[in-house]
Amino acid sequence: MEHEETGCQAPEGPILCINNCGFFGSAATMNMCSKCHKDLVLKQEQAKFAASSIDSIVNGGNSSSGKEPIAIGNVDVVIGSVEPKTIVSEPSGASPSTDAGEPKPKDGPSRCNTCRKRVGLTGFNCRCKNIFCATHRYSDKHNCPFDYRTEARDAIAKANPVVKADKLDKI
Repeated sequence: MEHEETGCQAPEGPILCINNCGFFGSAATMNMCSKCHKDLVLKQEQAKFAASSIDSIVNGGNSSSGKEPIAIGNVDVVIGSVEPKTIVSEPSGASPSTDAGEPKPKDGPSRCNTCRKRVGLTGFNCRCKNIFCATHRYSDKHNCPFDYRTEARDAIAKANPVVKADKLDKI
């Protein structure tokens, strides 16, 4: 009779989580277990963050009211990656293997450009666009026509542009 006077009622039995995960829920966590409730709160926070970032992008970063938008309910934001596709269209009469004016490279074994020794996969590519064996791989061993000095000067000049201050008018 004491329960009837105070208005408190004892629960009839344990309540299962409403997400059917197998754990027990409580009224404090909206009849969800602690894990499902934590996941729900995390999704709501992510939705608020996504909505505020989208709003700042749309409005150009200016928030005139200073209030953040509030999302009610579960919002799932799915962001997929976009990969560019390259489409090459060829005339119907031309075959892809025939190029106008370019000779097809030889499919045979690769050889050193100096001693003609077979190098296979162990050949060294030089900046002069030739392949060399281990003996002739250095530029001084195969009389390389590539101008390393000019290439280095151009790279340094490109990496370090000349900075000149504007002249100021004297007062």
